[in-house]
Amino acid sequence: MNERFTDAPSDPSSDEVSNSPSNSPSNDPLNSATAGGTSAPPASSPSSVPPGHPTRRHTALPKARTLIEALPWLTRHNGKTVVIKFGGNAMVDEELKAAFAQDVVFLRQAGLRPVVVHGGGPQISAQLARLGLESEFTAGLRVTTPETMDVVRMVLAGQVQRELVNLLNRHGPLAVGMTGEDAHIMAATKRYAQVDGETVDLGRVGEIDSIETGAVRALLDDGRIPVISSIARSADPSEDTGVYNVNADTAAAALAAALGAETLMVLTDVEGLYADWPDSDEVVSELTAAELETLLPELASGMVPKMEGCLHAVRNGVRTARVLDGRVPHSILLEIFTDEGIGTMVVPDKREGEPTP
Repeated sequence: MNERFTDAPSDPSSDEVSNSPSNSPSNDPLNSATAGGTSAPPASSPSSVPPGHPTRRHTALPKARTLIEALPWLTRHNGKTVVIKFGGNAMVDEELKAAFAQDVVFLRQAGLRPVVVHGGGPQISAQLARLGLESEFTAGLRVTTPETMDVVRMVLAGQVQRELVNLLNRHGPLAVGMTGEDAHIMAATKRYAQVDGETVDLGRVGEIDSIETGAVRALLDDGRIPVISSIARSADPSEDTGVYNVNADTAAAALAAALGAETLMVLTDVEGLYADWPDSDEVVSELTAAELETLLPELASGMVPKMEGCLHAVRNGVRTARVLDGRVPHSILLEIFTDEGIGTMVVPDKREGEPTP
């Protein structure tokens, strides 16, 4: 039985009705008629509420308030594209993965157009370890040898993507898995890192050169949820079979810009961008692109690709970019549909006369 009805009498024979004076044997009109008395006037309808009677307190009211709080955000984001980079601890915790899938499906059912871009750092490192291959990182990016590239391709497209698609499709035939190679979605050129002023070769690590959005838009128009692995084909025509491992933060940002997305959301393992780490754990709730640019040289290497991606997105047409704590269940819904929000939001530099995003 629904909880909100448990306080109400289920039928007129309940204790509340039978113990009332009007229904006692001495006052029952049928008994009075039998005893030779005159019949009493008919009782009022059970559905009527006596004047001044207090309204029943419904336990579901807080849920209604939550929905009302979400109303302006639902209106604002209706029909808008949201690109979500799935990563961090949310990728390896079963409860967080399930909550993430629920959030994404909720966005779709609420009228938004979600696109998921994922990496798979923990899973790639685990598989490399099983194969006796070392994981090496430089400037926050995975050094990718040809052998490592084979593992990256296998894990991202064959394991992580399939698990995520299956989680989403528990809620209906919604998700379609792809890689950046498919339909020429992502093309990349070789990327190098700069460490202490020197150029470092990262192997098969790519930098996005171009994005082809046709296949993604077609899926969105069909009501589907594209789930895209961050692997790109080579932009060099002479490299027919060349593929690159692209940082998922970078890939998500480039795709968000190409799609003209309303927002880019990056899930990570921290609360957001800290104002003065490690001296303070205060999280910056909002900053402009210019403010972020000045902070980039001071950031920890793991945060650099994420914040560079946010900067690229808002400077190329994306309305907002947000870094969220993926360890918090339903962090996506909390960020988009509540007044408080969580994490750090990056907005474009405000021009004179423009409203704040």
